[in-house]
Amino acid sequence: MTATEPAATATPGDRRGELLSTAAEVFAEQGYNATTVRKIADHAGMLAGSLYYHFDSKESMLEEILRTFLDELWDGYDTVLGAGLGPRETLQALVTESFREIDRHRAAVAIYQKESRQLVAQERFAFLAESQRRFEEAWLSTLERGVAERAFRADLDVRLTYRFVRDTVWVAASWYRPGGQHSPDEIARQYLSMVLDGIAVRE
Repeated sequence: MTATEPAATATPGDRRGELLSTAAEVFAEQGYNATTVRKIADHAGMLAGSLYYHFDSKESMLEEILRTFLDELWDGYDTVLGAGLGPRETLQALVTESFREIDRHRAAVAIYQKESRQLVAQERFAFLAESQRRFEEAWLSTLERGVAERAFRADLDVRLTYRFVRDTVWVAASWYRPGGQHSPDEIARQYLSMVLDGIAVRE
């Protein structure tokens, strides 16, 4: 940029996105109840009153953070589920898509894990329960189809397996950081190798 060129300024949409990103990090780190609008504003380097220009409350910020994450998650999941893949390939694609979403929305995933049980009781966040129902149905139906088609073991406890895979994948939000040593797809590949093939050397 030359001396005569004006400095670039963030558009209102960009600023809104930046504030949501900041709020998500604060919610994830400090917890929703412990986070105030003032704390978010402090982290964003602005006055609390200025934050109200963009959002009417911390509740509206949290709702937008979670809706954005879940909308993108379901865009990816619906593409996978509608692709006509076999059960093993569907499972692989769902795990991979999950890690991609953790990469895109790590803080939102952490919030969802910590706060959804409490939030779902509020009418404003009732959409969380519906998303959870769809999520469970997608994974269980994939596992059940795999057992029926002999892609997965016949003695599999499908619900226990679902909980194991779910928790194994999504807990990664607690340690994963974008831009780290491994890409989301590489982490998914390693996880899938352990889930589908185990870690012991076959004799």
